[in-house]
Amino acid sequence: MDNQTTEKTLRKVNVMRYVMPLREGGSLPALADADDGFSYVLKFRGAGQREKALIAELLGGEIARSLGFKVPELVFANLDEAFGRSEGDEEIQDLLKGSQGLNLALHFLSKALTFDPGASQVDPLLASKIVWLDAYITNVDRTFRNTNMLIWNRELWLIDHGASFLFHHSWDNWQKHAESPFSTIKTHVLLPQASMLQEVDTEFKGVLNRELIRTIVDLIPDEWILASRDVEDAIDGKAVYEQFLLKRLEFSGVFVKEAEDARKTLI
Repeated sequence: MDNQTTEKTLRKVNVMRYVMPLREGGSLPALADADDGFSYVLKFRGAGQREKALIAELLGGEIARSLGFKVPELVFANLDEAFGRSEGDEEIQDLLKGSQGLNLALHFLSKALTFDPGASQVDPLLASKIVWLDAYITNVDRTFRNTNMLIWNRELWLIDHGASFLFHHSWDNWQKHAESPFSTIKTHVLLPQASMLQEVDTEFKGVLNRELIRTIVDLIPDEWILASRDVEDAIDGKAVYEQFLLKRLEFSGVFVKEAEDARKTLI
């Protein structure tokens, strides 16, 4: 799996076998086998926050990849309408029926270990980069309780960005969210080590630009955007995501200062 993406396209696979749910909870992600011979962590469009969680996962993961982070390959995963009919668990069967069509999946990192903040150290530069990313995409889910980071082949990998982009749950307030400081950053598991946020801010603002952001946003399937009925045209929906990310970049100083101020209370 090459972490460097030269063309912003995602492969498409067909899910062949539901192996098992990966954890308890409303979203019930699953380990599944696909027709390309690989195993994937499958995120269902019929679960929890539905397509919006998949959009957040897609955007967050590909932005992270573009910034140089290690992220498992994301693929579009098609669920045939006949899939899951033999599933004995009624809740899982309902989930599979409600997720027919295009879903999202992450390449399964076999034998990866969950990042343990008590046992592993992250250097200040990498910690600052991860904190910046999560403040930028408003990711609330990188805490001590649930780090959403893995150690695989002795390297740190980022997973699970489905709780990002809070604005799209209250669509009309996207501009306010774009300019917000994101106070939730105070719970970030790596905030104590993030002493280089200003340097990272300069570096990442040199990487992210309108063309790159538009290319990533264009990956979102039209049907995922239209499913929420927030907009009548997928083009309009994608324009909002693009404008949010550009405005967020313009106001990065606001969320960087919030993170720096929160960090001062911890050290």
